[in-house]
Amino acid sequence: MGDETAARPAPVEAVLEFENGSLGFGGRSLWSDLDLTVRPGEFLAVLGPNGSGKTSLLKTILGQQQLDSGSVRLSGHPIRRGDRRVGYIPQQKLVPPGTPLRGRDLVALGVNGHRFGPPLPRRSDRERVDELLEAVGATQYADQPVGTLSGGEQQRLRVGQALAGDPVLLLCDEPLLSLDLHHQRAVSELIDQRRRSHDTAVVFVTHDVNPVLDVVDRILYLAGGKFRQGTPGEVLRSDVLSELYGTPVDVIRSHGRVIVVGVPDGHDHHDHHDEVAE
Repeated sequence: MGDETAARPAPVEAVLEFENGSLGFGGRSLWSDLDLTVRPGEFLAVLGPNGSGKTSLLKTILGQQQLDSGSVRLSGHPIRRGDRRVGYIPQQKLVPPGTPLRGRDLVALGVNGHRFGPPLPRRSDRERVDELLEAVGATQYADQPVGTLSGGEQQRLRVGQALAGDPVLLLCDEPLLSLDLHHQRAVSELIDQRRRSHDTAVVFVTHDVNPVLDVVDRILYLAGGKFRQGTPGEVLRSDVLSELYGTPVDVIRSHGRVIVVGVPDGHDHHDHHDEVAE
């Protein structure tokens, strides 16, 4: 019996833990009593309508916003702002043409942008930037002005920037927004490759889960001050979303995609027609 006990694997430490987390905005509750655990290498998609608290959830993890009650911890320790163990990929926003910034300069901000004072040239920094550029497939346009690159190319650079600190947790805030299908697939694959190769946990906020549906382990769905979490099959169901929204909602699966129909007015998403895979 002693040998059997000794042979048991040690429990995997959670990367991210919310315990009884509650957060409000403007006198209304975004979500309350949130218990959430994200483990190494896990891909969690966060879905829900605009104003449901998806971005606020990310701000809480980044230490930019405080919970009203409860706690949130990173690798067993309280969240602190500027923690290099957390990487962040923002929404795709085009850099204007004429901006005096090369592709490698954008990635370098992730390598040395946290240091005080002007960045001093270091060989180790240059080597790290080159490694990151290669990892995200951006070496060929590393010395081009960022403003001349496509949205997908710019987003690859932002992925490289987010990975500079070798994070244990990667936060993604609508990283595929405004990208065409080709670049959606490319950026999604980069994020998935990182979590598989380094056991990096991923929290991926999106209004359309279809581009990442094949790699999602669990979903956290926020709506109307309530939430549900579980596998895609457990959450993306007509009865579950109907209960969340308080009105009949249909979930249709077709050719490997999920379409959600019937979300009431006042719960608009980025799609201003039938809600796609929220």
